[in-house]
Amino acid sequence: MDVFLNPEEVFKNLELKENMAAAEFGCGTGVFAITLAKKLKAGRVYGLDVQEEKLSALQSRAKLEKISNIETILCDLEKPQGSTIPADSLDLVLVTNMLFQAENKEAVMEEAKRVAKPEGKILVIDWLKPAPFGPKEGLILPDQVKKIAEKLELKLKKEFPAGEYHYGLIFTK
Repeated sequence: MDVFLNPEEVFKNLELKENMAAAEFGCGTGVFAITLAKKLKAGRVYGLDVQEEKLSALQSRAKLEKISNIETILCDLEKPQGSTIPADSLDLVLVTNMLFQAENKEAVMEEAKRVAKPEGKILVIDWLKPAPFGPKEGLILPDQVKKIAEKLELKLKKEFPAGEYHYGLIFTK
């Protein structure tokens, strides 16, 4: 569990429906993906990451918790169509604590836009300030994300604090 972020609190900012299709970009061990899969009982959640061992941990955790609506995808989200998910197919794309690590942040956001349905939501959560166990460099601030989103013609729908060290931004296509 991420001590700095509470997925339940974050998800209160979204209107989730049980049958949604969603993805978590850079899911790691899947803190958000697992919580989301429990909420989207009749839906599908994709956990995407570049590290196979993280996806393996997510698969094990899902199995342990008897969650069957998660699918993992090993991929590079900085490559064109890197997610391998069909265009315009997701109701929600989570980009949680991942942009600060990406070399090509715009490519990640472009891929999120590509896979989101028209009016689909893209939730970006990232580090607002250095934290005791957080990254020391590479922070991407809300204004920088907004500039990328504007360039990609994404509309900012909501901005909110996501815990003491994070911000949340919700965009639509």
